[in-house]
Amino acid sequence: MALKTYKPTTPGRRAMTGYDFSEITEAKPEKSLLRPLHKTGGRNNQGKMTCRHRGGGHKRRYRLIDFRRRDRDDVPATVLSIQYDPNRTARIALVQYPDGQRRYILAPAGLAPGDTVVSSERAEPKVGNCMNLENIPLGLFVHNVEITAGAGGVLARGAGCSAQVSAREGSYVHLILPSGEVRRVLGACRATIGQLSNVEHEMVGIGKAGRNRWLGWRPSVRGKAMNPVAHPLGGGEGRSNGGRHPCSPTGVLAKGGKTRCPRKYSNRFIIKRRK
Repeated sequence: MALKTYKPTTPGRRAMTGYDFSEITEAKPEKSLLRPLHKTGGRNNQGKMTCRHRGGGHKRRYRLIDFRRRDRDDVPATVLSIQYDPNRTARIALVQYPDGQRRYILAPAGLAPGDTVVSSERAEPKVGNCMNLENIPLGLFVHNVEITAGAGGVLARGAGCSAQVSAREGSYVHLILPSGEVRRVLGACRATIGQLSNVEHEMVGIGKAGRNRWLGWRPSVRGKAMNPVAHPLGGGEGRSNGGRHPCSPTGVLAKGGKTRCPRKYSNRFIIKRRK
């Protein structure tokens, strides 16, 4: 896949880049794997805004992704197509099992229609195969990594992401995550071999504000441009620098303040922090 540029017909087009979608082999999604997706606008079930700057955006339908891949162990599946998913940055692959059942999986880079993938405790360590971490050779890159065995993959699921298997320690495996964090994960947890597709995603230039609106992101107003009733940094005679450290509307520090719970259960599994 490569990025495409546009003729600078407008100021927005001048810095804009986009996908050429050369890896997409089928445009229409599988109807049986589609579900409606309702927008929240950043509100919770009480109607209160819990996430700012969300709203609008293009209508989407959710694609059911098989993050577990455990209930069809040792059954090979054939890749039918590579498709676009509006709900995630990586591409997805439509696979079909011998009995005709179809499922979506996250598509790693290099996976193509006609390839065969399988999920097993001891599968061949090739791109697209899902297997236990304890059986994956050291040095390989994996994605869609489970933290709890059988619960489904939660780590390294974004475009171009991958975690590297670096060492083994008893029943645990050491993983180098995309953030740089080194974490112990139980060897019985599963991961898929390979780096995720759409590697150039981070190099895409948005170009104009309207393109973020299509994605469901609303404008962000600086706190010091607000009134003091709306933000701790607001108010002042003329232009001011806020008069205090940067923070959120509720006063939570934005730079350097720790937000992670000090008694979090998974702290014991972190060998090296991402910072």
